[in-house]
Amino acid sequence: MGGEIVSIALILFLFLTLWKGVRIVPQGEEWVVERLGKYLNTLMPGLHVLVPYVDNVAYKVTTKDLILDIPQQEVITRDNAVLITNAIAFVKVTDTQSAVYGVTNFQMAVMNLVQTSLRAIIGDMDLDQALSSRDQIKARLKDSIADDVADWGLTLKSVEIQDIKPSMTMQKSMEMQAAAERERKATVTRAEGDKQAAILEAEARLESAKRDAEAQVRLANASAEAIKLITAAVPDRELPALYLLGEKYVAALKELANGQGSRTVVLPGDLMKSLEGLLGSRR
Repeated sequence: MGGEIVSIALILFLFLTLWKGVRIVPQGEEWVVERLGKYLNTLMPGLHVLVPYVDNVAYKVTTKDLILDIPQQEVITRDNAVLITNAIAFVKVTDTQSAVYGVTNFQMAVMNLVQTSLRAIIGDMDLDQALSSRDQIKARLKDSIADDVADWGLTLKSVEIQDIKPSMTMQKSMEMQAAAERERKATVTRAEGDKQAAILEAEARLESAKRDAEAQVRLANASAEAIKLITAAVPDRELPALYLLGEKYVAALKELANGQGSRTVVLPGDLMKSLEGLLGSRR
């Protein structure tokens, strides 16, 4: 019975030794081997034989492109606007030894590096520039972190800005600002309209006054010319004045008769005597 137990133990030991000594690395991975705690080599895809109990596979690293989803974060622009932004980075391990020994966790390191670099880049921009310069931000972000990730044995294939938008409070402020701007433009437009209307009205009054003045001047000139003609035709100096005064007197009576409140118009019996009396009173 004791011999059977020893035989079973030896068989198990041999299987364990074989399992530890023969390793098959799948395609798309590279394994880091340490011997007695010290880096020995990197196993490429395929069959490999190790020294059992001495060599140890310390790290298994995928060499396929890694997709790192950068968490959403708040970023403050140069003009103190708050933006919500996140990104996605595509990296590939090109130096397995540097990736596992150069940094504790290269995936977390890349994510934190993208976040801090993104905050710094957007922080140097105004709100409008940040919202309209996604390609510029992406290019600056890639250039700023490419050298750092290369020291960790990584290649930054691409980095994309998934979303960049104002925060909820910032969106409300922008909407209020836009509404205020529209109201201001409407007020300015109304004021300009009122101003133009007032200018046109004043110009109309001025033109009307000019025309009235011109009419008065022409009427006076016509009256003077009429007096001259009548004086030249009639030697008596009083008759022209009586003629013009009588003409105006008749016109005034006509207007008085056409008035709404006038029903009866009383004319003097002797119009000429009345006019002579007016002229006599002026003398």
